[in-house]
Amino acid sequence: MNELEAKIMIDELCNQIEKHNYNYYTLSNATISDLAFDKLLNQLIALEKQFPHLQNPNSPTLKVGGSITKDFTTVKHKYPMLSLGNTYNEEDLRDFDDRIKKSIGEDFEYVCELKFDGLAISLSYENGVLVRAVTRGDGTQGDDVTNNVKTIQSIPHQLKGNNYPASFEIRGEVFMHKKTFEKLNAEYRKELEDKEIYTETQILEKLYKNPRNFASGTLKMQDSSEVAKRPLDAFLYFLNAENNVSETHFESLKLAASWGFQVSDHYKLCKNIDAVIDFIKFYETNRHDLSYEIDGIVLKVNNYLQQEDLGFTAKNPRWAISYKYKAATAVTVLEKVTYQVGRTGAITPVANLKPVQLAGTTVKRASLYNADEIERLDLHENDTVFVEKGGEIIPKIVGVDLENRNAHAIKIVYQSICPECKTELVRKEGEVIHYCPNVNYCPPQIIGAIEHFVSRRAMNIDSLGGETVAAFYKLGLIKTYADLYDLKYEQILNLSVETNEEIDDNKSKKRSIKEKSAQNIIEGIQASKAIPFERVLFALGIRMIGETVAKKLAKHFQNIDNIIAASKEQIGEIYEIGDKIAEQLTQFFSDLENVKMIEMLKQHGLKLAIEEEEGLERSNKLEGKTFLVSGTFQMSRDDLKKMIEVNGGRNIAGVSKNLNYLIAGDKMGPEKLKKATDLNINIINEQDFLNMIK
Repeated sequence: MNELEAKIMIDELCNQIEKHNYNYYTLSNATISDLAFDKLLNQLIALEKQFPHLQNPNSPTLKVGGSITKDFTTVKHKYPMLSLGNTYNEEDLRDFDDRIKKSIGEDFEYVCELKFDGLAISLSYENGVLVRAVTRGDGTQGDDVTNNVKTIQSIPHQLKGNNYPASFEIRGEVFMHKKTFEKLNAEYRKELEDKEIYTETQILEKLYKNPRNFASGTLKMQDSSEVAKRPLDAFLYFLNAENNVSETHFESLKLAASWGFQVSDHYKLCKNIDAVIDFIKFYETNRHDLSYEIDGIVLKVNNYLQQEDLGFTAKNPRWAISYKYKAATAVTVLEKVTYQVGRTGAITPVANLKPVQLAGTTVKRASLYNADEIERLDLHENDTVFVEKGGEIIPKIVGVDLENRNAHAIKIVYQSICPECKTELVRKEGEVIHYCPNVNYCPPQIIGAIEHFVSRRAMNIDSLGGETVAAFYKLGLIKTYADLYDLKYEQILNLSVETNEEIDDNKSKKRSIKEKSAQNIIEGIQASKAIPFERVLFALGIRMIGETVAKKLAKHFQNIDNIIAASKEQIGEIYEIGDKIAEQLTQFFSDLENVKMIEMLKQHGLKLAIEEEEGLERSNKLEGKTFLVSGTFQMSRDDLKKMIEVNGGRNIAGVSKNLNYLIAGDKMGPEKLKKATDLNINIINEQDFLNMIK
């Protein structure tokens, strides 16, 4: 294929992919299968790799991310991003309406829209092409997050049609759907637990509390490829241009949708304040049926000339206001407190409640976090409690109705023994969490260890879910993760597995493992034998041995036998390992049961030693030297980093006095270069580096 043919093909693929993206993400009407879509995308990726100079700056392949932004550039808003005044009751709304009438008379309309609980964003388009995305910041200036915003599938890189202004801005809200938040936050919790350096309280503090926080944190990540892994969405709702594109806000929303922007369907033209209040009341009841969080309603005077007449205060437009919903609360009865045992032995108390409707769902349970929280709330049996959800997914008890407490109610005292294995609980000095120390014989801890072993970031046996692991353990088919490799197809076919879905308070639904599922499980277990040593080491679930530490240990010791034979002092001397990790490691391998499991894994053929990649020769040429790779190069940055490591060097994340060499490529950030120069860091190019390892 020559260059001209490639250009024609690339343009055609871009157009096809953008059309399918629009149909899927904006119209919610897929016109092509996932497999067919992936084939188109892979074809475009291959062509852009073969002809990199032909890649369009707004190619749909960029929606998978890849750009690194160390420091976000501050950009001044052409049109200030003002906040809205808030109201919480009908009386204030009618006062707002009266002020509008006094200023412009009674001949006007409102547009009512949902107030999305997300992160405000301003998008700039030139000749129909997305050129910049900026956060609200302080209202006058914000952060340039263009690379990250380009990964959001519902935001078009190139607009449809040709009736849009040559230059304009459109404002909107970046958000995360509730189910996406729950899934990603659960994965984040597991990641924190896998590190085994955090207490349960610390984990709860680190978890994102609601979808808005998660969306905000995601949009500020430095690596857009990581942003792309956390699906964000966006609604656009306000146009800014030198000349109005229509006479009214209502008409401009319809125009924006026709250009390819995702505009929420939940907006309405209201003739008067009574219609506005009806709209507010409808969504106060029905907002919980939405797939995303809203925290209120925004009303705007519809006509742009009337907006101009009304003008602005120093902080807010006079022609718009938001009505904020109160946090969802309910009153119910605390029936009992039960205790859950986590993989690390951490005990979490759970409030079991008389079922009550809250924020569109039936709430039966709420986390009580730890013994101190039970004490703070001064909980007694059968207390009447106040439960709140607000913007958070997990309900919490916020107080007790003391007037309704029975005079003879018994105070709830935190349990002293493990609810599963009856071992006495321990509470370490300085921590608020109680633990069960019976690591090898407490069923939830064993099941949790096996679940960790099969997880995506460990052995990646994705055909084995938590419910199935628990069923295999309870049926006696497995006692450790090493036993997985002895499972036979005939053993698991048609086995009954309890699901998490409840039929009633005492029973859960069950499913049977059919032929295809059984085959997938066995094949997945066998395929996991190809997982590299560092991930096997991480999968063992040794306390404080996260992915990064496992990689360092594997690289240093080369195989599992060397790690088992190493002393605490030898392990502690490794850079960034330290005595605490060394203690956990030596303690794990001092247990003969664990060593026995390692021998079983060896017999099953798992990779318990580093295997050299073909074409990569190890050396110590860069031993003791640190490198930072920044910019674009002839080879990929991942390959450069790998070459650093196989030659004994170490990659670090930023410019500091600990950096020996900055490998500078094209399009490197000027601030990073300046800082390296100020610190007298050795700045080299790609060829200089290759010469170092010849």
